[in-house]
Amino acid sequence: MARGTRNNAVLKLGGVGALAALLLAGGLQLASADENGGSAAPAAAAQTVNCPTVRDKLPAVPVAANAEVERELANLDQEIARQNERLARLAVKPEGGPNFVNNAILGPLRSKRTAALDRIEIAFNRIGAQRPDLDALAGCGLNAAGVPSAVNGGAGQGGAGGQNGAGGQNGAGGQNGAGGQNGGAAAGAARTVNCPGVQLPAVPAAAATQVRAELATLDNQIAEANARLARLAVRPEGGPAFIDNAILGPLKSKRGATLDRIEIAFNRVGAQRPNLDALAGCGLN
Repeated sequence: MARGTRNNAVLKLGGVGALAALLLAGGLQLASADENGGSAAPAAAAQTVNCPTVRDKLPAVPVAANAEVERELANLDQEIARQNERLARLAVKPEGGPNFVNNAILGPLRSKRTAALDRIEIAFNRIGAQRPDLDALAGCGLNAAGVPSAVNGGAGQGGAGGQNGAGGQNGAGGQNGAGGQNGGAAAGAARTVNCPGVQLPAVPAAAATQVRAELATLDNQIAEANARLARLAVRPEGGPAFIDNAILGPLKSKRGATLDRIEIAFNRVGAQRPNLDALAGCGLN
């Protein structure tokens, strides 16, 4: 990968948590000019799903149910990331009629959320706690373009919004924290992956939709890794190097391929190819 330089106008970045400069999903705001001095019209921004957060709606989570609840909260965030990735790709290559998003994205998302919310309720009931009623939290709508999805995040993390802006995972936290609400430390609380935020030079208008789609893919990869870590907190497996070999290693490979595609998107439109190699590897929070 060649080292990039900033040679267009400013790409405005928005971020959450400790990451100071992250792209808002569907919200790449371009103030770029073409090489002949004329204004370049920005590509259409992608919408994101707008789902009710769950963590802040839960009653105190019993310690014995905490790990299972965290796993399902991670699953909910993973589904949000998947649908945001699909919406980002629809912004690049539209398909279907006026009801396509409702029928192909929001409808199936509601069904998946209903199943995950049922499992959270069962986790309470299984240990003799009052079963919460989460039915009203299943349905989702759409945010305006440029507005990140609110997510549940890991226990004890503050803020909302995607790590790379597509409504995402790591570093986007719940409001009240499900862990240890009965006065004790959370048992078997899941860890989350800690990946670098992707800071880009000015994005040419012609590359914006593809870059946005790849940022959504990065968020989806983080969500998938966090969901697996949440499952490991419930049912541990493997030896001391299992997480490195089975989660962080494959995640680095996937991120490397996605970052390559971002670089290629710059190069394809004749812009300087940025060097994103150092952003592939992730650790653990």
